[in-house]
Amino acid sequence: MDIELDVKGLSCPLPILRAKKALSEMASGQMLVVHATDRGAWDDFDYFCQNTGHRLEERLEADGVFTFKIQVR
Repeated sequence: MDIELDVKGLSCPLPILRAKKALSEMASGQMLVVHATDRGAWDDFDYFCQNTGHRLEERLEADGVFTFKIQVR
C-alpha cells in the first residue's frame, strides 16, 4: 500500500523531516509518494535516499510540483 505525503509549500528541511517521520512508521517494501514544491527537494531526496538506504524509485517534475516515489528499506 502506498502512502502519500503532501509537503507542497514547505521549505527545506521540512519536506525531508516529514518524509523521514512517515518512513519510520512504514513497513519494509512499502512505497512513500511525496509531493513537494521546494526546488531544493530535487537533490535533497536523492541525497537522503542514498544515505538512509531507502530506494528512490522515481522522481518527476510537473508544473512546479516534484513527486518522489521512495521504497522503504
